[in-house]
Amino acid sequence: MRPATPDLSAEPTDAGASFGARPTDSRSSSDNRPTDTAAIPPTAPAPAPAPHRNPASDPAPRTGVAALSLRYQIGVVLALAVVAVAVCVHIGMVFLHVAPSNTVTKQHGRAVDDWVYPEFEQNWKLFAPNPLQQNIAVQVRARIRTVDGGSRTTGWYDLSAQDGRAIDGNLLPSHTQQNELRRSWDLFVTTHDADNRPVGLRGTLSETYLRRIVVLRLERDHATARDDVLVSVQARSRTATVPPPKWSEEKVSVQPVYRELPWWAVTADDTEGSAR
Repeated sequence: MRPATPDLSAEPTDAGASFGARPTDSRSSSDNRPTDTAAIPPTAPAPAPAPHRNPASDPAPRTGVAALSLRYQIGVVLALAVVAVAVCVHIGMVFLHVAPSNTVTKQHGRAVDDWVYPEFEQNWKLFAPNPLQQNIAVQVRARIRTVDGGSRTTGWYDLSAQDGRAIDGNLLPSHTQQNELRRSWDLFVTTHDADNRPVGLRGTLSETYLRRIVVLRLERDHATARDDVLVSVQARSRTATVPPPKWSEEKVSVQPVYRELPWWAVTADDTEGSAR
């Protein structure tokens, strides 16, 4: 009996498949291996993106009074209100002082003067300017008791001329040089009658003020020698009309007019030592 011939057309077996079959993918076996999930930490979720902010829409920080607390804001408002009222009252009083005579000034003129004088005195009038057309010089002389018991009278010291020389060429003259003597004389004239008698309490005050000024000026000018005593002083004014310009046909008298005050006894309160 002959052995059977193998059928070559049959499909190869597993052993013969190694001749013509493609090699298997080695990764397939590795993909089937179990993975160790404990070795890989869980991934944290990504943070959500911040919302877009427009800088222009942000509220501006509070400054000034708005940054204060309510209590301090109320205090600031009250302080501003007081200042505003005081300013309005001051402006109103000065306006009434320089305005022409009216019903208000006739009824409350004393209150207006008490507010204005002496700190806020005005030398002009609203709607009716009155520029000075005269030169007024204040002069003074003194009686002195000398060391040997004698007495002498000095000549006239022109205090206004001294102030004028101190002001000429001075870019920043002091208020004292410009106004002290002139204002004291104006106050004396307005508070005294034609006989140089004081009118009211301000008249006596203006007399004391003027006397102290001229006494101090004499002491600064060394009108008395050493150990001499200043006994009394006398003041006077020299008023001369300002001459009109050459092109004017106005005729005025250029002769000076003098107004002499009585002699005033010098007290201890009038000396420079007591003033200090």
